[in-house]
Amino acid sequence: MHAGLKSKKIALFGLGEAGSLVAIDIQKAGLNITAYDPKHVATPAGVNRVQTPSEAVTGADVVIALTAGDDALDALEQAITNIPRTALYADFSTNSATAKLAMADKAASFGFDFVDVALMTVVPGKGLRTPVTVAGTGALRFEEIFTSLGMPVNRLDANAGDAATRKLLRSVMMKGLAAVIIESMRAGEAAGCSEWLWENLSTEIAQADQAFITRLVTGTQPHAHRRLHEMECSAALLKDLGIEPTMTLATVESLKSVIRSGVPEIARRYYRRE
Repeated sequence: MHAGLKSKKIALFGLGEAGSLVAIDIQKAGLNITAYDPKHVATPAGVNRVQTPSEAVTGADVVIALTAGDDALDALEQAITNIPRTALYADFSTNSATAKLAMADKAASFGFDFVDVALMTVVPGKGLRTPVTVAGTGALRFEEIFTSLGMPVNRLDANAGDAATRKLLRSVMMKGLAAVIIESMRAGEAAGCSEWLWENLSTEIAQADQAFITRLVTGTQPHAHRRLHEMECSAALLKDLGIEPTMTLATVESLKSVIRSGVPEIARRYYRRE
């Protein structure tokens, strides 16, 4: 870690699960961290917690906002007149590109840098070493500071909102995968074979690699009609079991779309490389 970091003051908005873990790691790194959270949540040992957001940001070199997405703009605005023009405001919220751009414009109107920070995996188990993608006027400053603290930073030469866009595109699959598994397991419980199903799905996912994913996608188009019938049967089974087939019916519609329009070109390109 660069010696100059020791003298920097870090302000943190949000002492939820992720915020607390990051705060603990920053404190362990020997940095001066002051946190604010209006909710009745625990304060990590060694973290200086204040009663107002203004107290937190006064004299801050970096302001980290680890709040819920719908609280992000309010978090920025709650003490905006007290944030130094030399400060870097790092918004870690999961949000739309439009919301990130609005926050970046607001920060610019008050004269300080803004960075759109997208957490690319869960924070528990990683803390300050959680990989992030960043964009915006403060992206380079963020990279310099947080890389030295051990955080893997992928910096985009792009506007605020571009990092958020990448995270949300990833979320379509990651959160969708969780939803599909949950629906499948509910049906497995109703059918009395949840143990077998959990082991089967866990093994398939654990063994998945890029070649597996490529084959999964590229194989959909030539077999789309057969798979459509299979998934219509799956939807009917779930209904018979009393399980609402929300994700299964979405797959039915997706297969109809593949029949009409094919699969993304990038999948075909990767298939040709094999």
